[in-house]
Amino acid sequence: MKIAVFPGSFDPITLGHLDIIKKAEKVFDKIIIAIGENTSKKNWLSIEKKTQMIQKVFKNNKKISVKKYNNLTVEFCKSNNAKFIIRGLRNTLDFENEKQLALMNEELEKSITTVFFTCYKENNLISSSLVKEIIKNRGSFEKFIPKEIVSEIKLL
Repeated sequence: MKIAVFPGSFDPITLGHLDIIKKAEKVFDKIIIAIGENTSKKNWLSIEKKTQMIQKVFKNNKKISVKKYNNLTVEFCKSNNAKFIIRGLRNTLDFENEKQLALMNEELEKSITTVFFTCYKENNLISSSLVKEIIKNRGSFEKFIPKEIVSEIKLL
């Protein structure tokens, strides 16, 4: 069984994330969406709220599970028998950052491989940070996040 981890802060989950997950589903038997505690980012949503929202989006998908973690991604992968890390790329800046991270993860654990997916061009500009700013400033955010969580985001 090919198990992959898609780590991120998902603050909030966007259509760009869904794009990557849908592509990864074609390759992997099981995908763990791993919500990490990134101390370099200021989180808007609690990990519990993010977990609940992501579970709602994937409630009928048996290939997807959602877990939280606060250790190294490669350690999380090992503890969940995952041999792959999924990463999304939007542009060359993403590629340079993700390549450096992938090489470091490979140095830490050679048995785990990072696999890159690009999102479709219509989702290429979407980032959680930008979506978060649109939401906080009462802008029209609905076209950037999964429809399953639009009403919840409006209540925040």
